[in-house]
Amino acid sequence: MMENSFFSLAPPLFAILLAIYTKKIIPSLFLGLWLGSTIVCHGNPFLGFFKLFEDYVVAALASKGNATVLLYGAAFGGFIAILQKTGGAKALGNFFAARAKSSRLAELYAMIFGIFLFFDDYFSCLTVGSVMRPICDKAKVAREKLAFIVDSTAAPICLLVPVSTWVVYVTGLISKEIQTSANAFSDTSAILIYFKTIPLNFYSILALFGVALLIYKQWSFGPMKKAEDKFRKQENSVYAEEKQEKKQEIEPKISNLVFPMMVMFALLPFLFLYTGGYWKGENVEFWQAVGNAKGGLCILISVVVAGGTAIILGKYRGCFSMSQGFETYLDGMQSMYTTYIILILAWALGSLTKDIGTAKYVSSLALKGCPDFLVPALIFVIGTGVSFTTGTSYGTFAILMPIAVPLAYTLGIPVEYAIAAVLSGGIFGDHASPVSDTTILSSTGSGCDLMAHVITQLPYCAMFALCAILAFMILGLFHSILLSLLSSMCLLSILALSLHKNVQKSL
Repeated sequence: MMENSFFSLAPPLFAILLAIYTKKIIPSLFLGLWLGSTIVCHGNPFLGFFKLFEDYVVAALASKGNATVLLYGAAFGGFIAILQKTGGAKALGNFFAARAKSSRLAELYAMIFGIFLFFDDYFSCLTVGSVMRPICDKAKVAREKLAFIVDSTAAPICLLVPVSTWVVYVTGLISKEIQTSANAFSDTSAILIYFKTIPLNFYSILALFGVALLIYKQWSFGPMKKAEDKFRKQENSVYAEEKQEKKQEIEPKISNLVFPMMVMFALLPFLFLYTGGYWKGENVEFWQAVGNAKGGLCILISVVVAGGTAIILGKYRGCFSMSQGFETYLDGMQSMYTTYIILILAWALGSLTKDIGTAKYVSSLALKGCPDFLVPALIFVIGTGVSFTTGTSYGTFAILMPIAVPLAYTLGIPVEYAIAAVLSGGIFGDHASPVSDTTILSSTGSGCDLMAHVITQLPYCAMFALCAILAFMILGLFHSILLSLLSSMCLLSILALSLHKNVQKSL
């Protein structure tokens, strides 16, 4: 009765509109889920509320794969908290500070530092901003520019490297779609599908390429150009010297961060091959083993071991006692609770939309009105709108993934195209939206006014998004990753050069 009708679209659409209006993703997902379960119960909201928990929320927690994902997220939260406590990131920033001889070098080091802290966007925003701020002040880099660099290397890098707090979330969503579409994905795994999306995550790639290009050529335009000119004309006393932090008894070392991460990276390939059957005498080839690997379990074990290594190293270096280390680790685990809630509700909404035939209805609309080659670009555009207005990439992923993946399968489009479009669209909002956590944390860490940061970086973000649309259109037409990337990078370079030259002519 609900299939191929508007009722099958109502729950996710309601969640999207409510999230846009309220800027709150968790209650929006919950109410959208309640609406859907009420529809399933023929309009009875009381039975719908009961069914919401019985058939969807509790069921989402019952999955072994989902439980692994939640544990992985908790372990990563504890690991990040330990890395902050040991001060290894601060030592790495001090290393850069001694070598920043010009504004270009200071900006470049800020970018490299941000890329290096790929495993968590919050950690990156606060750490890179606070560590590089005095360095960039001395090198005459405007704080708006620093905030832009910090923001551009926080969220965008998190899904280009397969070890981060984001990856567990995304693979959890993909895993759910695999479970509910077993016939479509019987020969692959969530982690392998995610790997395929990395070179297709055009917005993230273009954002990093664009930042590197702007730094190397020292091109600037729009409000950012005005902010930089204003900063360079001001006296050195404009940014008052901030109070020096109290010197720690034990000087933090770069190895406090690098060594635990090396342990984590060293374990991953062995765990992937082991769980994929590479050493079990089954004649499994290397890449087949990677595809068959239990990705969530591998990452969980490697992060737990790395966290334990960081605690032992911190104790040995005198950063804290063992009891303090474990307490810090537990505090970090608790800080991930919002992610857990969003994941559970997202898994539940994905099951619901499958039950009521949302994908079939949306795919029928797409077949009528949109050429197949435009579907990835269209998904990206929708994702940018949702993520920018709500300020959450996680929420965008949760709402659009259950629709985009089955839609791609129904239309015969490679599923990695649809997933990459969802991820790129979600990252745009996390990068550019004024209500995004990373936008707020980037401005806070860099000592920059929030709206000044948003206004100065928005033209750059819009330029990256425009080029990403072109990339997805070319991908849909020619199915060539290389052609898509080269074309979009050429367009980005031309646009940046033209805008920079127009600014120079007006001076």
